[in-house]
Amino acid sequence: MDFQLTEDQRALRRAARELLAKRFGPERLREAVADAAPDRALWRELGAAGFFALRLPEEAGGVGLGLPEAMLVLEETGRALLPGPLVACHLLAGVVDGVASGEKIVGLCEGGREPVLWEHPAACDELILVERGTECRDGAGGGAQGRVAGVYRSAAERVSCAPFASVDPLTPLARVTGLPRTETLALDVPRLRREAALLTAAQQLGSAARTVELAVAHARRREQFGAPVGSFQAVKHLCAQMLVRAEMARCAVYAASVTEGDLDVTGAKLLADEAAVRNARDCVQVHGGMGFTWEADVHLHLKRAWLRAECWGVAGEAEELLAADLIA
Repeated sequence: MDFQLTEDQRALRRAARELLAKRFGPERLREAVADAAPDRALWRELGAAGFFALRLPEEAGGVGLGLPEAMLVLEETGRALLPGPLVACHLLAGVVDGVASGEKIVGLCEGGREPVLWEHPAACDELILVERGTECRDGAGGGAQGRVAGVYRSAAERVSCAPFASVDPLTPLARVTGLPRTETLALDVPRLRREAALLTAAQQLGSAARTVELAVAHARRREQFGAPVGSFQAVKHLCAQMLVRAEMARCAVYAASVTEGDLDVTGAKLLADEAAVRNARDCVQVHGGMGFTWEADVHLHLKRAWLRAECWGVAGEAEELLAADLIA
């Protein structure tokens, strides 16, 4: 079997990277720190490019591609640190009118755990709450998995929320304190949760790969004692370990996008979270003192990685699921 990307997949990834580099480069990233609201014009441009309708059938106005292609696109958004509820809008394109075209922005919240956090509350037109219910066995032969009780839709102005401090300046948060559970959505909820976890893992992978690039570039450029710091063994080891983590996560995320198995996705999210967080930390270390300052973008990757690691499956839950499967 050939596990390499096809030429069409490479072209898709290249096009996504070029679009984001053009419309959300380093200068725009810095501006977003002061104003993290999604750029509506960019959102509509992403919609026109098929970012959100990527997996909708062509007869419904979509591109007609699959989960592996969506994973590649979300990986690029993670690499660029593009703010906004991208995973939510991708998953709800075709469910909520206007999302596929980028005209409407929707949020997606995990219920069943406290606090219930809502990303970019001021920018969203609607909020979709995924309510967790009782526990059941994984139908694919894996460990225990949470069963969601229901999915509820509400206009943003009908949701009660309270301010919540975010570690990531690019992702404002609010704590949901009340949401009317009157309108339900008939969705395949286990699949919705699984794909949300996988696409979040793809964003983590993009960030992990980008911090490798940033660390290596700085190690080549920065000189100490008359030599690039990258020539020092300690720095070489840090960069090598970063690359290994990123590539291990890449293998897991890419494979899970094909198999779509619950435990495969759980493992991929666990590895991607670890790669994103630890790579960002090591990237700060390679940058030295300036890595902790606002002069470098490294800290933004670390803060985003911390935030995503708490979304759609945290490390402790993932480890328990995988351990239960091993001893079953």
